[in-house]
Amino acid sequence: MSSDQQWDIVSGVGVTALAVAAGRATESTRPDALITDPYAPAFLAAASSTAPFPTTLDELEERAGASGLWPLMTAYLGVRSRVFDDFLTGAAREGARQVVILASGLDTRPFRLEWPAGVRCFELDQPLVLDFKLAVLTEQGAAASCAHTPVRADLREDWASALDEAGFDAALPTAWLAEGLLPYLPPEAEERLFKEIDRLSASGSSLAVEDVSAVDELAGDALVRDGGTALGIDLPSLLPDGTKRGPRDQLDSLGWRYDERPVLESARRLGRPMESASRLMEHMFHAFARRP
Repeated sequence: MSSDQQWDIVSGVGVTALAVAAGRATESTRPDALITDPYAPAFLAAASSTAPFPTTLDELEERAGASGLWPLMTAYLGVRSRVFDDFLTGAAREGARQVVILASGLDTRPFRLEWPAGVRCFELDQPLVLDFKLAVLTEQGAAASCAHTPVRADLREDWASALDEAGFDAALPTAWLAEGLLPYLPPEAEERLFKEIDRLSASGSSLAVEDVSAVDELAGDALVRDGGTALGIDLPSLLPDGTKRGPRDQLDSLGWRYDERPVLESARRLGRPMESASRLMEHMFHAFARRP
């Protein structure tokens, strides 16, 4: 993926956001659903004429399910979404009045979660992605349960200035989320991301990230490759070149207190054990850090 490439919801990295919305739509239909996203089906319907994969759940199951990846992916997305839902709402209950969702994609947390009074949620992503999402939410009559501020910015560029111009207050403790983001950032952009988060974070701020420590191995796995092909996603082409230090090393060096939890442990805690996917998920972690 070139450093100047932009995308909408049916191209580039944007396609992965649409696939994640499909996963949340599927999760929402489960009797043991860990999250409910009432808007995910509307995103699929709105993208139906240009999406690279079917946008009805039955057709998705038929096409992507044949690879074996779809059931694992949707089950995991339920776990991931719930873990980070709990992180953000927990931080807000503890007093964080700013939430920043980086590369928010088609996430709808400002609209589907209940927030304490006084919380402001900033969502950063590519302009065309946010425009698509907001148009669909408007059509659905969706109302945010917090102060909602979309910020059109490329996280490989000077996103911090855009956030500042949108009204972000660096003097307030902030809860940051980087979900499904780090694998797509070049090494230098990832380093810059963490440095900017540190610079903008008051004492008591917190951060959650999804850490995939062996993303090249995961992308090259036959199950992931075949499943991606079924969804029209060439995952290796979306991943940048270069070697990264990893979030633990970067945040430790910035003075943050860092902890991580294997994805399989998160799944067990939520009553959805995924040992059948251990080969895929053994290098995946949900990581949490706090700025003293």
